[in-house]
Parts: sequence; C-alpha cells; structure tokens
Amino acid sequence: MNAMQEKLFLELRQTKEEIEDSLKKKSKQSWLTGILKAELADINTAIQKFENGNFGQCEISGELIPEDLLNMLPTMRSIKDHDELEYYYKKPLSTAFL
Repeated sequence: MNAMQEKLFLELRQTKEEIEDSLKKKSKQSWLTGILKAELADINTAIQKFENGNFGQCEISGELIPEDLLNMLPTMRSIKDHDELEYYYKKPLSTAFL
C-alpha cells in the first residue's frame, strides 16, 4: 500500500466509525438513515478491496482507476462512476448563461 492509499484507508475507517456511531445514536429512522446506510455499504466495500489487494481497480474493466479520482471519491467502483459525477458538481452561475 502506498502513502496515498494508506491515507485513504485510514480516512475510510474513520468515516465508517463516525457513520456507525451516528446510526447507533439515531432513535428513529429518517430520510438520512438510508443515505448513511448506503454510504456505509460503499465504505465497507472499499475497505474490503483494500484488504483483498484490489483497491482502485475498476470492477467493470479491471483497469486501475486514476489516483486523483480515488482521492475525490475513494468509494468509486468503476471508471464509469466518474462519468456520473458531473451530475453532482456544483456549477458556477456565471457559466450557466454562456
């Protein structure tokens, strides 16, 4: 594991603990509960990939996902996920009218 991967692994484990604590403290289900559970599942998958030695490998093509993309979204499963990210980017208003 290189330094970048070690950092991401630690961040994923910390985020996992934070989400699990948050879910334990919730006294009732809310719209956020489903989002947290889905994120936790993605984090668990990424952690399992680290442990299996295939973190950063595209699940579709087997290619390595670029490190800059993994830094943005360490739970990314495929290169195709990158194409869908643009829907979540906040676009500045000034470019909307060009």
